[in-house]
Amino acid sequence: MEKIKSKKSPSKSEQILSGAMSEFLNKGYSDTSMDRIAASVGVSKQTLYSHFKDKETLFSSLVEHIATQRFKNVFNVRNIQGKPKKVLRNLANTMLNEMMSEPPEYQAFMRLIISESERFPHLTQVFLRNLALPAHQTLSNYLAVHEELNLPNTEAVSLIFMGTLVNFMLTQNIMHGKEIIPMEAECLIDSLIYLILCPSNS
Repeated sequence: MEKIKSKKSPSKSEQILSGAMSEFLNKGYSDTSMDRIAASVGVSKQTLYSHFKDKETLFSSLVEHIATQRFKNVFNVRNIQGKPKKVLRNLANTMLNEMMSEPPEYQAFMRLIISESERFPHLTQVFLRNLALPAHQTLSNYLAVHEELNLPNTEAVSLIFMGTLVNFMLTQNIMHGKEIIPMEAECLIDSLIYLILCPSNS
């Protein structure tokens, strides 16, 4: 299971989040109870409720933590400095590595978020606000600065760039489509960057 990373010893809240993740994966959101989480983590219900007032708050905190960490891993200073070709390739490689090289538990958690999105859209929106939105804004702002690219709409290009990579991860890993729609990541990245940097003259 994914460990909550910290330079210091994990706090009680971090320990609870780490333990809660396995319960949500095993039982799903609806069938997971605060009692089971407390037992799994090895804390009293009083301690659990002192950190998270209810299951929704706990799950939201877990989603927010994972999303925020992924954003920091991909959109760090090193990855968004330099010429567009280099930056886009760094971002694409890092995004795919983050999404597709995770332990199986992380991808299972993504399936859980997607599966619960219809009944609990506000929980899915926590993930979007803490990962998709800041990622989109960061990339769009970077592209807007580079006027030499002559892009008609940097916000649309940002969504196309990230959406292509997310779709690749979903079809290849989450939906187990590697044999049905085979595609090498490097080929996809090369073509995506070409489409952005070398538009048609027509």
